[in-house]
Amino acid sequence: MSFLPLAAAPGARHAPGMTTTTPQGASRDAAVAHFAARLRFETDPSDVAAALRGGAPGFVLVDSRGEEAWRQGRVPGAVHLPTGEIPARAAKLLDPAVPVVTYCWGPGCNGATRAALALARLGHEVREMIGGFEYWVREGFPVATDAGTSARPADPLTAPVGTPRGGAAPACGC
Repeated sequence: MSFLPLAAAPGARHAPGMTTTTPQGASRDAAVAHFAARLRFETDPSDVAAALRGGAPGFVLVDSRGEEAWRQGRVPGAVHLPTGEIPARAAKLLDPAVPVVTYCWGPGCNGATRAALALARLGHEVREMIGGFEYWVREGFPVATDAGTSARPADPLTAPVGTPRGGAAPACGC
């Protein structure tokens, strides 16, 4: 694939020799389609938390990790359905008329993507929570275990600090 340089935005700074590029032949329409599709099939911890706080999120949240990970901590209210068990158990646990949001460990794990694919193949409307459980925790949202629910302070690299994220909290503004 060849790349064509793009004009840098005014005031943009790049490392010496670095250029901003786009694949040759990429069009505005292709970019719009790409990013619209990502937003259609992905969500993030802040949006999931806001929907869950509202009490009627309009989706079921599925933790696709294994038993040991589930016991270590999970998003309160999530349904535990490990990816490998989806073909055998999804019909018993999930209503096909209710959209599903999947999550796994974090950005270094594609388990939520594989779970979303398996559910989509079964006919479910599905989205993936990008950042997974890692970013749920790092953004300071509540974590459930068999011992109860707790929350850590938000990591300043992932969320605004100063307000506990377990309740209504400042969004990143994006």
